[in-house]
Order: sequence, then C-alpha cells, then structure tokens
Amino acid sequence: MKNRFAFQPRYFLFWLLFFELGRALFLGYQHTAAAKLPLETLLATFWYGLRLDASAAAYVCLLPFLLLVLGSLWPRLPLRGLLGGYSAAVGLLLALLMTADLELYRAWGFRLDDTPLQYLNSPQEMAASAGSAPLGLLLAALLALGGGGWLLYTGVVGRLVPLPAWFGRGRAALACLLYLALLVVPLRGGTQQIPINQSDVYFSRTAFANHAALNAPWNLMSALVLRSEEQPPQKFMPDSTAQRLVAGLYPLAVGQPAPTDSTTTILAEKRPNVLFVIMESFTSKFVGCVGGEKGVTPVLDSLARTGVLFDNIYAAGDRSQKGLVSLLSGYPNQPTTSIIKFPRKTEHLPHLCRSLAAVGYRSHYYYGGELAFANMKSYLQTAGYEHLTERADFAQADQNSKWGAHDGVLFDRILTDLRRQPTPFFVTAFTLSSHEPFDVPMKTHFPGADEVSQFRNSVYYTDQELGRFLRAARREPWYAHTLIVLVADHGHIQPGNSSNQSPDKFRIPLLLAGGALRPEARGQLVHTIASQTDVAATLLRQLNLPATSYVWSRDLLAPHPRSFAYYCFNNGFGAVSPLGSLAFDNVSRAVWDRTPDATDWQLRLGQAMQQLTLADFARK
Repeated sequence: MKNRFAFQPRYFLFWLLFFELGRALFLGYQHTAAAKLPLETLLATFWYGLRLDASAAAYVCLLPFLLLVLGSLWPRLPLRGLLGGYSAAVGLLLALLMTADLELYRAWGFRLDDTPLQYLNSPQEMAASAGSAPLGLLLAALLALGGGGWLLYTGVVGRLVPLPAWFGRGRAALACLLYLALLVVPLRGGTQQIPINQSDVYFSRTAFANHAALNAPWNLMSALVLRSEEQPPQKFMPDSTAQRLVAGLYPLAVGQPAPTDSTTTILAEKRPNVLFVIMESFTSKFVGCVGGEKGVTPVLDSLARTGVLFDNIYAAGDRSQKGLVSLLSGYPNQPTTSIIKFPRKTEHLPHLCRSLAAVGYRSHYYYGGELAFANMKSYLQTAGYEHLTERADFAQADQNSKWGAHDGVLFDRILTDLRRQPTPFFVTAFTLSSHEPFDVPMKTHFPGADEVSQFRNSVYYTDQELGRFLRAARREPWYAHTLIVLVADHGHIQPGNSSNQSPDKFRIPLLLAGGALRPEARGQLVHTIASQTDVAATLLRQLNLPATSYVWSRDLLAPHPRSFAYYCFNNGFGAVSPLGSLAFDNVSRAVWDRTPDATDWQLRLGQAMQQLTLADFARK
C-alpha cells in the first residue's frame, strides 16, 4: 500500500526536479552571464525559483492525479499506459519549450512568453530569424534535458503498483482525491492571499539572476492567460502628478496647448519629396558618426558631414514592429505587448502617410520580406499607403535572402519605380539584410565567422547598397527635391552583448539628408537626447504641417527642446537624460541599473511616462 500511495508525491517530485534540471541547463547555456554571479546567487536561483517550479509541477500533475482517482474507481482504466503516454508527451513539449527558451533569452534578453506567437503566421520569417541559432548545440541541450528527464522518471517515479484487491476502491479514490486537493497549495505558490506571480521569485538587483529564477513554461502560461488584459498596471502616482511631470515634455499628451516655438528650417522648399528609409537593427554601436565603430558605415558617416545628424536618439522599443509604429505614428511602446497586435487600436493612431496625403503626397511602401510578419500589413493598410511592395512582388530569382529580397534588390526596385512615381511623394523603405541570420550576398569585408562579425558585415552591406543607390539617385531629377530620412527601427545587444535594459542597446542613428536640404543646414549636429517617437513631429514641422495629433512626438529642431528619452524593454522602462540613465523593472518595481548621476526626478518622469502612455493605450 505504501508504494501505491507514494506514487503521487513521487510523481510531483519528479516534475519539480525536472524543472530544476531545466534551470541548471539554462545557467549552463547562459554561462557568460552566469559566470558573473557569485556562487551563493547562483544557488539562490534554484531556491527562489522553487515556488514557480512547484506551481508549474502542480499544473502538470492535475490530469494524472485526476486519472488516479478515476482509476481507483474503474479498474479497467489503463492507468499505466495513460500516465506513461501523458508524461512522455508533456515532458517532450516542456523540453522543447525550455530548449527554445535558451536561445530566445540569448537573443531577446527575456524568458519565454507569448511574444513568439505573433510570428506564427509568418513561418518563413520565423525560420530566418532562427537561422543564426546554434542548432547542433540546441539539439544537444534538448537530448540532455530529455535524457535527464527519462532517468529522473525511472529513478524517482518508477512503476505504478496495482491496487490490492482487498483494499476498498472508494477508500483508494478518496486518498487519491486528497492528493489532488493538496495541489491547490503549490498551484497558488503557498497559502498566502495573493497567488504566486513572477515578482515572488525576484530576489536580486541583478536582472539575469531574477530571470534565471523564473520557470519558462509557467511564464509562458501566465503570458497566455494575461495577454488579453490590456489595463494599465498599478499606478506609480496620481494622474495629476504624472500629467504635471509629462507636460514639460509632451504637453499635448496631457491636454495642454501646443508649443508655439518656431522651428529651425532646414529645407530649401515647402513640399519636397520624402524618402523615409528604416534600417533594420542599425545600432549606434556600428555607426561611426555617432560614436560607434569606425569603418562599418562609411556611407552614413559621409552623409553626416553634409546632412543633419541627431546623435542621441533612442529607439522606443526593441522589435521591428514596435519601431515602425513609433517612427510613423509617433507612438510610444508598451512594455509587455505591442499596439500593432491590435488593429482596432492602430486605427486610432495618426500616421505620417495620412498626414502627407492630406496635402497631396503620393505614397508607396517597400519591404523585401512579407508584410504579414508581426501584423505590419494591417497597420500599413490602415495608414493608407497607395501601394505596398513586398516579397511576393519580387521575382523568385531576386528573393535571395531567407527573409526575402536583400537590400541591394530592394534599392534597385525603388530606384526604378521612382522614375515613374508622381510627386510629391512619401516613399517608405524598410531594409532587412542586417537582420539575423546576417547572410549577405557580398564578399566578407570584416574577418570572423562569429555572430558579431556576421552582424558587422551585414550592416556594412546595407550601408554599401545604400551608397550605391544614392549615387545613382543623385543623377535623377527627383533627387534635388527630396528629403531623405535615415533611421533605425531598433538597436541591438551586439556588439558588446549589452543587457536587455541597457541604453546602449536602444541608441540608434537619425540622419536627414538629400537634395532638399538648405546649404546652410548641411553638417548640422543635434545633440538633444530624444526618442524615436519624436521623428514624426520633427518632420511635419519642417513641412509646415500640423503635428497636433502626434501627442507623444515633439519637434527636435525647435529652439530649446528638452533632452530626455523614454524607452521600453520587456516589462520595464528606461529613462535617459543629460545627467545619466536608469532602467526600472515593473515586476519587482525596482530600479535595476542606474548611472551615478541619474536623478529621482528622472525616475519619476519615466514612471509618469509609462503610466500615462499605458493609460492612453488602454483607451485606444
């Protein structure tokens, strides 16, 4: 009898140990970050993570424990087969999830949640994005986790002992039901009033240590349950206080009058064409003219000497679809979701395409990949672009990238089409060659086969193709009447393996160039610290068009713009000012990183920005 009724606690213990094994594998895979932690902190990730592991184990045990109740009442139920099959299937699924989490965390800096689900309708893009992943190492990790799980199962759980004929089935069912009822305690993470959540396992001021304590499958399940909840989190302060803080930066967002400052005019004509080029992953760390590595972007560096360069711009978020909305709608990002996932909300956003169409601009959007990726197409269609050119519109032979058409092909297509494009035009181009897996069609310029070297070469390739395009464009009649906006969609953790919340990861270049610039404006350098969202209002003010609907955007060429940038990472935000920078984590509700001179005012302004922008998002 002891062995029969010991099955359920042994079964629960097995899953608990399985998740602990997964944590050990996670720490080993992220060995560079793990090596920076003291031994006691590494051990603490297992101790503090135990509650979430127990909660996840309890969820997995629900069905088997229910089957044991039924099997006690119905002896013909093939319990061994059902329990073995269920355990193998769930174990394989969990092993796959935990193995995927290893590489996703390395690439994205946060544990597995519902973020990958938004890419399920673009399987080719998913495969391309994973192209740089070490598949052999991941397969070995999967086999290690699966093999370790099998050894644990045979050693800890063993075989289910049949119920003796003399023992009453009702009593056996009652005993099994008691075990089932006891699962409520680990399910909730204890007997406390509020059920367990991620903040309960956050124990360190080091982000990686807290992330290691999380249970990836539990985190995914939590995200799936909560993904439909769009209400803002707990407030940091009264709305009136938040509005007072934000008013100095974005007065329109809090219902105050628009600033009446004039702007520094840099254009030689009233209605120039606008060529808006969004460059994939063009981190400032690779752009020499804004303080990055020399020689990676010689074309951008050369253009900076004859254009208007903004060298302190920060991406609003860390994904392409987030950067798209921030640039074209001047709208901030959300820490745990993206407004582009909600077409009913994006319909209420302003858009540069619509603003320019109102004064006669004709529009076209170019992308070498599939616009269905990350719900971009619905957003662009709502924006009113007259024409959309994407992967399917290129010849099969020109789809020479895993994502679609490389940037050289894209620029060639744009150059050909612009000869027939009615003016004035608003043409938007989104590059893709500098996205993982960084396989560019050129002779390797920088030596090395590691990821950083491949990334560096891909950025060089896009810069090179941009230069080739511009040299040809200067011979076209439209070029003399065109303003070119060059800006990145987001930054990157490489080079330097920046942390997920680091401002270095979010810093990007912004450059205005082209024949429409006034001679006296060329070579201008703007040091104002600002956000990607500020591009929209800056452009519209140059065109002498209203920007009042872009309440989260401001003119960076006004006489005295305030230096401040707000950005979001996964469930947190960053705030940058001339005094320094800081990053705040929403789960632990604590500051993670902070430079010595960063102020409490800076923290309060960042909190006010998050509070009001999320409230605005919820109202859309």
